[in-house]
Amino acid sequence: MRHLNKGNKLSRETSHRRAMLLSMCKALIEYGRISTTVAKAKELRGWIEPMVTMAKEDSIHRRRLTFAKLRDNGLVAKLFTELGPKYIARPGGYTRTLKTGRRTGDAAEMAIIEFVD
Repeated sequence: MRHLNKGNKLSRETSHRRAMLLSMCKALIEYGRISTTVAKAKELRGWIEPMVTMAKEDSIHRRRLTFAKLRDNGLVAKLFTELGPKYIARPGGYTRTLKTGRRTGDAAEMAIIEFVD
């Protein structure tokens, strides 16, 4: 039974799923928008939104907590200097998911996830 276990497994083992979502977080912070499947985009929201919330208040402790997840000083700096101050007055909902149709080949539902301007 999966009591109190949230999230979609995405047909992957835990380590693969975490690595994939971390890579997607890094790409989203770096490029501002990425194209992926709808299921992955929904899971990614749960990873990226808390990071942006942490970046709204710039302190050494929050930077270290964020670095512990991202492991990239450049992305942490971008998160705290560009994205955090941009959403300082917004209480949440920093990303939007736009469905783009189905992928050729396996007909998976595709989506673009991007930061709200």
